[in-house]
Amino acid sequence: MVRVRVRGGAPEAGAARRADRHIRRVGLFALPPLLVLAFVLLWAAAGVGAAPGGTLRVHFLDVGQADSIFVQAPGGHAILIDGGNNADGPAVVAYLRKHGVARLDAVIATHPHEDHVGGLDDVLKGFLVSTVYMPNVTHTTRTFEDFVDAARRAGKRIQAKAGVKPNIPGITAVFLAPVGSGYPDLNDYSAVLKLTYGSVSFLFTGDASAASEGQMLASGADLHATVLKVGHHGSSSATTAPFLRAVAPRYAVISVGAGNPYGHPAPVTLGRLKQAGVTVFRTDQQGTVVASTDGKSVRFSLSKAGTAAAAGSAVAAAHAAGSQNITVFVTKTGHKYHRQGCRFLARSQIPLTLAEAKAQGYTPCSVCNPPQ
Repeated sequence: MVRVRVRGGAPEAGAARRADRHIRRVGLFALPPLLVLAFVLLWAAAGVGAAPGGTLRVHFLDVGQADSIFVQAPGGHAILIDGGNNADGPAVVAYLRKHGVARLDAVIATHPHEDHVGGLDDVLKGFLVSTVYMPNVTHTTRTFEDFVDAARRAGKRIQAKAGVKPNIPGITAVFLAPVGSGYPDLNDYSAVLKLTYGSVSFLFTGDASAASEGQMLASGADLHATVLKVGHHGSSSATTAPFLRAVAPRYAVISVGAGNPYGHPAPVTLGRLKQAGVTVFRTDQQGTVVASTDGKSVRFSLSKAGTAAAAGSAVAAAHAAGSQNITVFVTKTGHKYHRQGCRFLARSQIPLTLAEAKAQGYTPCSVCNPPQ
């Protein structure tokens, strides 16, 4: 298990929102003085800047050459993003039940390919589901038809597209893609979701490739995330250099099957992640990867025996002498060093090795959190 601190604030707590709505509804000065004081104290205690309560856990399930991600939000709320292949359905259902799930606030089908929606019909039949999110695209396979039939019976369906905000209490969720339509490749319809809890954020990209990444960049959306779910199993068609610079993750997870016939993850993708100083976890090597956060720091646990120590060593190495050759960037007038893509590099960026930056007295930027 590894633990790394991440600085930042936190979203407004639910208690503050309820107090604020009640004050606006009845009128602050219509309330007795003591009740007014109680509301003011509640609002101040739970307002912006307060630390979020509880732990958010994100489970990147080991479903081979497929995707399935289970999000446990504070307060017992749960999300499932994709369900693996057809054969993975029973295992995904069993995993959710093992973790006490009786109801899912949201099920997200990123796009119609079998390795993403294959097991979702079993999930939709096995649990109460509040809302199913899916992009506005169809497919002609029996697998997709089975999923659609199950989704129709499950309850409310909402189109997943840029700007849609799933209502998950305690966390902030927004879809950043698909931005457009008419894509020749189904992968580019992938519903890309960003989750934020305190100062820690996750970006789940489905199989979105270069076309979708380019549109997200052009949209001006805030793509920065602490943890990136690498697109399309690490394919060379995704995780382009401009997109990776904008996301600037500290950690990345690749959901991929061992010995798959596609050569995933591609060496070029692994090379980009390494050059950016990103610590990478892979389900083919480390099994199910669970990221846990209190909104300030992130720690990872791995399911395959003997891999936790290796992962811990990898993270430690990113902050030790072996990582001092990683490239960081400084400005002409500043005193901080940055990751490539940091907003403070808009006017100038001078590349240095991490060792050189430290030797010259530069300290790490608290916004982009470069390697230390």
